[in-house]
Amino acid sequence: MTLTPGLRSQLTIMVEMEDTAKKIGSGDVPVLATPRLLALAEAATVRAVERQLAPGQTSVGTRVELEHLAASPLGTHVRIGVELTEVDGRRLVFAFEAHDRHAVVGRGTIERVVVDRAKFLARAAGVTR
Repeated sequence: MTLTPGLRSQLTIMVEMEDTAKKIGSGDVPVLATPRLLALAEAATVRAVERQLAPGQTSVGTRVELEHLAASPLGTHVRIGVELTEVDGRRLVFAFEAHDRHAVVGRGTIERVVVDRAKFLARAAGVTR
């Protein structure tokens, strides 16, 4: 694994009904849901590092700070950009920012940890609930 700060990724979506607070259940309005914004930001972090990880490795989310600053109604194009800002052993810290054509929609940080996929899944399957 050779991860260094500065790796970037971005993705753009058009807000559809499936992305809204009303559909997801995090509210009753047809605007981009906060959980959906977070999921998109996390997807961009995965994209940023997936080709840099060794075979058998993946990353899992461990911590999030998110500010959802502006509503994005149906039909709005939202671009989410992420940058790897810190690497501390297996711990990765990303900054992200989401924009529509008018404003910053959201921003925050996401921390992920690089794990061995098979070992992680074996531990998860063995957890008593």
